[in-house]
Amino acid sequence: MNPGALREQICRVGRALFERGYVHATAGNISARLPDDGGFLITPTDACLGRLQADALAHVDQQGRQISGAPASKTLALHRRIFAADAQAHCVLHTHSTNLVALTLEGVWRSDAVLPPLTPYFVMKVGRVPLVAYRRPGDPAVADAVAQAIGAAHAAGAPIRAVLCERLGPVVWHESPEAAMAALEELEETARLWLMCKPAPTPLSDNQIDELRRHFGARW
Repeated sequence: MNPGALREQICRVGRALFERGYVHATAGNISARLPDDGGFLITPTDACLGRLQADALAHVDQQGRQISGAPASKTLALHRRIFAADAQAHCVLHTHSTNLVALTLEGVWRSDAVLPPLTPYFVMKVGRVPLVAYRRPGDPAVADAVAQAIGAAHAAGAPIRAVLCERLGPVVWHESPEAAMAALEELEETARLWLMCKPAPTPLSDNQIDELRRHFGARW
């Protein structure tokens, strides 16, 4: 995707997330790799994702040095570490989605999997999502923790495409802004389902998950 089209897609995704209530005020950020090692685009610090301007997106080089645009989001270090840790990550999306933040306040399923395998599409489209312990926004320790989680998942043969930061919300990465948004939506809706079902529903069985692995390459 050429840089101009990528800028427009970031703005479209930001607006869609804002209009549907997945982000609010100036919460959240989006970044994307540029082709040919051209660095990254990232939303500006304290920007409203519903009112992004394509030419105001920050352009930074591989080392995170600003080239053009408004000042980059304070989560730049986190985005860069994810890109470095996972070659398949071409877009990183972070929101403060209400149900996922509520999940961290109420208590996640497990620290290595914040939600159980409730539905086939959650298993297929998102997969296992570990919890990252609370740190202040922009703390480099968060970037370290996420990079370690990516490395551990790759070593175990079950790559991840998302983490959930305690009290802050999800970080999702994928091949494009639109693909990352789709994974985020599946994750947020699964959290809503889990929180609203009382008593808690039974997860998919091991045999059912194995079937999803065989047929669809599910990452669980």
